[in-house]
This record gives sequence, C-alpha cells and structure tokens, in this order.
Amino acid sequence: MYDTIIKGGRWFDGTGAPSAIRHLGLRHGRVAAVSAEPLDETDCARIIDAIGQWVLPGMIDIHTHYDVEVLLDPTLSESLRHGMTTILLGSCSLSTVHVTGQDAGDLFGRVEAIPRKHVVAAVDDTKSWTSAHGYVQALESLPLGPNLAAFIGHSDIRAAQLGLERATTPDVQPTAAELKAMEHKLIEALDAGFVGMSSQQLMFDKLDGEVCRSRTLPSTYAATRERRRLNRILRDRGRALQGGPDVARPQSLIAMAASTLGFFRPKLKVSLLSAADIKAIPGVVFLLSGIARVLNRLGGDFRFQHLPVPFEVYSDGIDLPVFEEFGSGAAALHLSNELEQRRELLADQEYRRWFRRDYEKKWGPRVWHRDLFDAEITECPDASVIGKSFGQVGQERGAHPVDAFLDLVVEYGSKVRWRTTISNHRPEVLNKLAADPGLQLGFSDAGAHLRNMAFYNFGLRLLRRVRDAQQAGTPFMTIEHAVHRLTGELADWYDIDTGHLRVGDRADVLIIDPEHLDESLDAYAENPIPEFDGLSRMVNRNDATVTAVLVNGEYVFGNGKKAATLGTERTGEFLRAGRHGTEVQQ
Repeated sequence: MYDTIIKGGRWFDGTGAPSAIRHLGLRHGRVAAVSAEPLDETDCARIIDAIGQWVLPGMIDIHTHYDVEVLLDPTLSESLRHGMTTILLGSCSLSTVHVTGQDAGDLFGRVEAIPRKHVVAAVDDTKSWTSAHGYVQALESLPLGPNLAAFIGHSDIRAAQLGLERATTPDVQPTAAELKAMEHKLIEALDAGFVGMSSQQLMFDKLDGEVCRSRTLPSTYAATRERRRLNRILRDRGRALQGGPDVARPQSLIAMAASTLGFFRPKLKVSLLSAADIKAIPGVVFLLSGIARVLNRLGGDFRFQHLPVPFEVYSDGIDLPVFEEFGSGAAALHLSNELEQRRELLADQEYRRWFRRDYEKKWGPRVWHRDLFDAEITECPDASVIGKSFGQVGQERGAHPVDAFLDLVVEYGSKVRWRTTISNHRPEVLNKLAADPGLQLGFSDAGAHLRNMAFYNFGLRLLRRVRDAQQAGTPFMTIEHAVHRLTGELADWYDIDTGHLRVGDRADVLIIDPEHLDESLDAYAENPIPEFDGLSRMVNRNDATVTAVLVNGEYVFGNGKKAATLGTERTGEFLRAGRHGTEVQQ
C-alpha cells in the first residue's frame, strides 16, 4: 500500500497544531496516511523507525544564492543534509535567467563572494534557455536534490534589457520601449511560476569585473517610476517583492516598506532585508519590528527577514563585504584582483588615516560595529597573535587597532583569518524576534560568502533553542510554533505547495533526533567544492541530528550520508507559486 512508512515518531504537521505520536504512510510523493495505529507494512519498500524522533515537514530556506551552484551541482546537498527541502533562488535582485555569463560574473562575484570565473563558466557552459519558461525547464532537466522556487532578479532584468553599462549609469533611464520589455520579462517569470521579484537599493553591494567595477547593482539605479511599474504587476498578480533597502538612507527603508499598503489598489506582499539585533545600533531591531506591526495593522502584508541565530562571520584578511559600507574599505576591496596594489594601498600612511577616520565613526546607520577589539584572529602564520583581537595586538605593539590590523594584512594577506559576531548576539532578543509575526525566519545566504559564514542549519539551531527554553522552564514559543514558522508559515506566504505534512500534502519530510540538538550544531567545518576548483567552503556538520530527509517521498540524506541516487535521479521539483494545494485533507 505504501512506498515508505515512517513509524512511531512525534509528528508535526507544519500548521502549529499539537504534535502527536503517529505513523505516516507515503505514496507517489504524497502523504497517504497519518495514523495513531501501526500501518500495514505489506510490500512497503522502505520502513523508517522514528520512535523517539521528531517527524516534521522539510524546512524552507527563503534566502539563498544557489543560482550558480545549482547549475553545477543540482543536489545542493549542503542544505539537504540539514533538512532544507525547498530552496528559494533569485535573492537580492540577482538571478541568472536573462544575463550572460560575463554579466552574471559581475553581478554575483563581488556581492556574493562567489569566484567570478566560476560564475561566468557556469552560466556560459550550461545556459540553454532564453526565457523564464526555458529557465524553469532547464532546472527541471537537472537531477535536483531539493525543491526549488525562485524570484526573478530586478538587476538581472535591467542588465539584460539595457546592457550592464547603461543599467549602471546614473543619468540613464530605460526608454518607454525598454521599460515595457522589462515588464514583459517580469510577467513572463510570474507566468512561469516565480514567487515574485527581488530588488535591491543597498549601496554597498558592488559589481565585479572590469567594465563597471565598483558600481552598485543595476536595481539601485532604477527611478521611482520604474519600481512602481514593476511593483504594480506584482500587486495585480498577488506575488511578493523581496527588497533590500539602503541602510545608510532610512527613507529607502520606509519607501520600500510602505509599498505594501493598498489604499484603493491591491496590497503588495513585501519581505525586506533584514531584521537583526545589530551590535552597532542596539535597539534598532525593535523599531523595525514596530514598523512591521503598524504596516500590517494598516492592511499591508509585510515581513522582515530574520536569521534566528548569531550572525558570526569570518574573513580572510580584508575580504569581507562589511568593508564595502565605508569608503576606505571599499577602496581596498576594489583592488581584490590587484593584490600588490592593494598591499601598497594598505601600507600607505595617508590611506591609513582615511581608514582610521572611517573606523572611528561610531554613529549613523551601519552593519559592522567597527570594533577591532571584537575581532578574534583564528589563523595566522604568526602564531603569537592567534586567539587575540586586533585591538589586543595593537596594545601589545603600541599601535592603533587599525594599524595592527592593516600591518598583519599587509604582511600576511588572506592568511590572516579572523572572526566576529555582527548581530543577533543577545539570546533574549533573539527569542523575542523568533516569535515575532512580522518577521520571516530565513536569510541564510546559502551558496554565497563561501569563506565568510555558514548558516545552513539555522532551523535546527532554532529548534534546539526552543527545546532548551522549554526544558529550562522559560519557554518563548512552542516547538509546534517553531516548526510552523520554519515550514508551513513560509509556504503559505509564498504560496508554494510544500511546508505541511498532512494527508494529501507533498511528502517533504525531515526526521531529527532531538537528543542530538546539541553543541554540535554550533561547530563550523571546511569542505572543498570540486566545481569551484576545490575552494574550501565553511559548512556545518551535525550528522547525528538529522537521521532522514525525504523529498517528494524519496529518501535523499540521513546520518551525514547521501543516498546513492542523489545526483543521478531528480527528486526535487520547481515549485510554481499560486499552486498551493487546496484539496488537502484536514
């Protein structure tokens, strides 16, 4: 009767309803039975003993940059192994639907810290499509591991229509015909099932390459008229806008957020980047939460995206995106392909005075706290500095923290590796944010910033925190609510057919051992990416926690090991928005 039976686990259906011990029967990629009594195992090909374990819908990662990697390794196993069974592509105005390989390299290389040459090669070598429909067909021809859904990138549309040079020239705006063609590209993407469009106004996201190097992303050059025209299409179709406001201009945040309101027109679903407990600006996150509450009370449909774990980042030398937010840092990153010139710049005393002035500006909107005493050196050829902060090294040498930092980078370059936590450092604040209905849980950036951070298992880490708080007698949400926030809530908002585990639902399943929701979740490891010439990626490894992952009813991962069929058979699908199951049995 069943292809797979999952026996005796604690079942969570993704709606927030009370969990219960149940037996699940899966058939043809769907949940065929949820029973309090054991199921008939006759002729069942796979039986999973889940006694003592949690059985929940596969989790959804709403913010990734796998657009390049999926073309080279469509298993996306780094996310699957942590229970992410649905991945959203096309964040931050970036997608590979329309641009050439060269333009994709310029768009992704520096902003997302994915080596440019691999971006160019991946798109040029695999691109067989010329439209959004063709892109979806190309994805579905691959042996996908997880399910995919996608935004169409505003910068992708703009660069393809105007050319990257014109699309990033301040005094150039699209002609009437060009704007009409951009609208057509958006409409076609929505017809193909994309969940919406992503756009970006953040001014420290810079282009790679030589032609337009260090210009901001094409979507940042769009005038109000262009944004409104594209947003009108999203409104009329009930699809979402993912936006990234400019942190240095609060008015851009207000404008993007307020676009959710209807007032004699359809409201617009808006999800903005991002709500975080930023060290540099304590308390601002509560203002963001208040904005969400006000807008939704006024009839909007607004969310901030939020990473529900500490935002710890690593850097090899000065190669960290936060340096883009001030002039002297951006000047150094501009020379990432000219390392000798960069070394000379960092050694220059006038440049150092400039850097110190930027470093000492502790006021105004910003991401990095700019505190080199809060920056621990983890690797360096000079072993005497390992475990110390740059500030401590400066004290020992009688130097300013900036000079201590730059001295080490000049001498050792990227061999100086260090870490800091930028935001989400206060557990009590994290707990409030995790339960805030105006926030969506996600923002992992999976597939990008490969040397800088690893948040592939953020969902597991949230579940651990919720479980631990309950056991300590200080609950801030139920486990059922946490599961709902990571699964069904997101699926319903983006209107995709996943995220629930009831009879008739898609059989995307995660089985975890709650006894291994432990300190192993915090550890980082390194794993080479063969498709990127062995570049070492920061990853999470908690193999005892996730005992089984199924996508569309097919077993793909468990206990740290891939299924033999992963990468040879397609288990994932492209999930088209607007096709969320309405026939599901309650």
